[in-house]
Amino acid sequence: MIILLYALLGLLGIILSYILLLVISALLVDKNREYTEDSRYYRWLLNSATGIGLILCRVSVDVTGADKIPEGRFLLVSNHRSKFDPLVTWYVFRKENISFITKESNLHVPVFGRIVRRCCFLAIDRQDIKKAYETINKISQLAINDVASIGIYPEGTRNYDFEENGLLPFRNGAFKPAKKAGIPIVIVTVQGTEKIHTNYPWHHTVVSLDVSGVISAEEVASMNTAQIGAIVRQKILETTNNTEEKEHEVYGTV
Repeated sequence: MIILLYALLGLLGIILSYILLLVISALLVDKNREYTEDSRYYRWLLNSATGIGLILCRVSVDVTGADKIPEGRFLLVSNHRSKFDPLVTWYVFRKENISFITKESNLHVPVFGRIVRRCCFLAIDRQDIKKAYETINKISQLAINDVASIGIYPEGTRNYDFEENGLLPFRNGAFKPAKKAGIPIVIVTVQGTEKIHTNYPWHHTVVSLDVSGVISAEEVASMNTAQIGAIVRQKILETTNNTEEKEHEVYGTV
């Protein structure tokens, strides 16, 4: 009994120490700065905290098509079903160091907002075209300078009614970083993340993440953003409609 008590106290001490480490590390990040150099330490914090969070939320991830990921930097584009989408995506592809374009409010989430900021995530102002293009130019430089790959959601916001309405209209400017940086586009389809908040804590959730296709850098350069958007849309819809026919391999179960 005493041994069990000491073990529980030790575990509690480890948990509190880790939380304290996250908080202190986050406070060391300048909340008003845009970072252009990635940090291995803050990437470790981000990925470890995300992994723990997915375990606590009883989420496992099945991935198909990971072998399609090209070498070097790329632009990752995906459908957007839930606030869990980027967490699942950056954790699954944690070796690729993906920095997302996100809305400003996400960079002000306590602790996590500062950590993702230090991992070169950038906010975009969808209402100001000039500022939006400035952000696109900045995040393109991350790929050009081999700092990080880029993640973005062409729908621009979460899609709560996919089953009824399909994909939302794309903001084709989302594909411009690939053209500016001369990098390929990795098309990802995420399914099941929208069930996490309703399943937790009583049920386990299996999330499906499919690498639906890759548009080479040469193909990106030869097409305009509307043509790229049409291909991305087709690939995501094909994957969504044929999920049951795909043979899944477990890339990472957390």
